[in-house]
Amino acid sequence: MDRILAVLAALPPLLVLALVFLLPALESSTLLGLFVPGEAVVLVGGVVAHLGGLPLWAVIIAATVGACLGDQVGYLVGRRYGPGVLAHAPALLRRRLDLDRARRLVARRGAVAVVIGRWVAVLRVLMPLVSGASGMPRRIFGWANLTGGLLWAAAVSTLGYLGSASYRYLERELGIGTYTLLALIVVLALLGSWRRHRRAH
Repeated sequence: MDRILAVLAALPPLLVLALVFLLPALESSTLLGLFVPGEAVVLVGGVVAHLGGLPLWAVIIAATVGACLGDQVGYLVGRRYGPGVLAHAPALLRRRLDLDRARRLVARRGAVAVVIGRWVAVLRVLMPLVSGASGMPRRIFGWANLTGGLLWAAAVSTLGYLGSASYRYLERELGIGTYTLLALIVVLALLGSWRRHRRAH
């Protein structure tokens, strides 16, 4: 883990900031988010902020601006080309899209769906396109987009910041090493998966 943190700390801060802006911006506007979730680089931005390479506020602003601009482009594409915009996507993409779920969410929740969709990887890609295609007013989408983007960027980057801080605290104060921490994370993930499976049945 220390090696990973060292690599992150060595990255040029402007490069990290550019990626924190760029990946969320490309998620919906190019459908890149179906393959590379934008939160991964925002988490890295939070870690780099904790290591002193960047101020946390700069990471939050870059992620917010990127996310909002990218979703605005997605909305305009959906508004311009209508419901059929995704019908001509490659078959591989169409298999990964949950259009019905996104449409139902927009029909039921309106602007709230835009905020909620920001937290689910596939919906984050689809929601702007579906919102534009469904005729949601530009002003309403704009406010929902800004609210969701800001909350998401602040939460994910702060999670990266606090996650790095927590790891260092546990290792220093409690003597918990990398492999012990990884084992704990795996056990917790398995327990969570087992509980969800049990609830489903």
